[in-house]
Amino acid sequence: MRAQGVISADIEFDVAFHDIDMVGVVWHGHYLRYLENARWSLMERLDYGLDRMLASGYAWPIVDLQVRYVKPARFGDRLRARASVVEWEHRLAVNHLLTNARDGTRILRARTVQAAVDGRSGELQFACPADFVECVRAAMAKHLA
Repeated sequence: MRAQGVISADIEFDVAFHDIDMVGVVWHGHYLRYLENARWSLMERLDYGLDRMLASGYAWPIVDLQVRYVKPARFGDRLRARASVVEWEHRLAVNHLLTNARDGTRILRARTVQAAVDGRSGELQFACPADFVECVRAAMAKHLA
């Protein structure tokens, strides 16, 4: 099922010195950590954090990642990372937006896709587990109330 940006989570943080390269901008690989932190905030909002995910017996590897870098971030910038669920029944697709928190300038856009994998058999699932889908539906109902 698709629902553009129905449930989102935002985090804000400052770019740390250890994230910049010798040119003074954030090294491209560190942006993925920022997206991951926003995605985990989203999962907590869905009541499907790490403990619940592990208890479900499914792993959720990222099977696709698309990133469009627009403008570099620099040491000391205050950034906002937003993660939004856009698909959740057959796979989990999350749109990401990273902006400068002070002026709204777009830093990057990305999309991650995860698929459920049975932890015992290692088999890829062609539908998301029912408990996950229920968590998303409950969060949407709460969000829309």
